[in-house]
Amino acid sequence: MQTTLEIQTQGKGLYPITRPVLDSVRNLPQAGLLNLFICHTSASLLIQENADPTAKEDLEQFFDLLAPEHQSWHRHTLEGPDDTTSHLKSALTQTSLNIPIRQGTLALGTWQGIYLFEHRNSDHSRTVILTVLPT
Repeated sequence: MQTTLEIQTQGKGLYPITRPVLDSVRNLPQAGLLNLFICHTSASLLIQENADPTAKEDLEQFFDLLAPEHQSWHRHTLEGPDDTTSHLKSALTQTSLNIPIRQGTLALGTWQGIYLFEHRNSDHSRTVILTVLPT
């Protein structure tokens, strides 16, 4: 089974997508693997803490410190000061995730959530392909 999920973002940040993912892949097999793939080079996918919002805030700030905008060495700025940094952040994170399916549900840990990590300052529509592989 394969489906596509469109996620609307409103600028940089972590967007929780666990619920939309689960809603898109109902009737999971008893065992298998869910692959998520984001079709972009300026956004990424993460599994992160989903209980304490300060974990999300710290991660977002860390990446802004790691790849700050408005650096003199940035050459890829055609679409703005976040152009180079969005690609750097995407390269340091993941464009795909694999999550085991156990007993008909995603085998996420108690505090784990699936996130789309938007690296651009402006609004975007992001495409994520979901593929269920039964075993």
